[in-house]
Amino acid sequence: MNLLEPPPGRKIFRLTFDPNPADIDDNGHVNNVVYLRWAQDLGVAHWQSVAPAAEQQVWAWVALRHEIDYRRALLPGETGFGRTWVSETAEGPRFNRFIRIDAGDGAMCAQVITTWVLIEQATGRPKRVPPWMLEMFA
Repeated sequence: MNLLEPPPGRKIFRLTFDPNPADIDDNGHVNNVVYLRWAQDLGVAHWQSVAPAAEQQVWAWVALRHEIDYRRALLPGETGFGRTWVSETAEGPRFNRFIRIDAGDGAMCAQVITTWVLIEQATGRPKRVPPWMLEMFA
């Protein structure tokens, strides 16, 4: 497994995650499904942090596909450090997002390659990602 790292000069968005007791599974670590929720949270928060409020009323992102790799368990009391960045190009309405969640020691816990589709909220239909969005994330 190749570890995801952002390309040099790429804008990175960060969030930290402190697992709550409900996030811990019977194996005593953060459940795999929680990492997927955190990936979703990272993508949404990233969009909300860079897009003007008026554009957020026009556009929305819908997850189409998630590919997730798990490597190290995040244990109770540990903090997860999430980073995300996006691909340099879009394919029509599709846009790839890369996510990595590490433990405090820097070890990768999970990484996700996720494909999102741009939706025009008024119609609910996919729309081609405009160049200004690529620039906003780049």
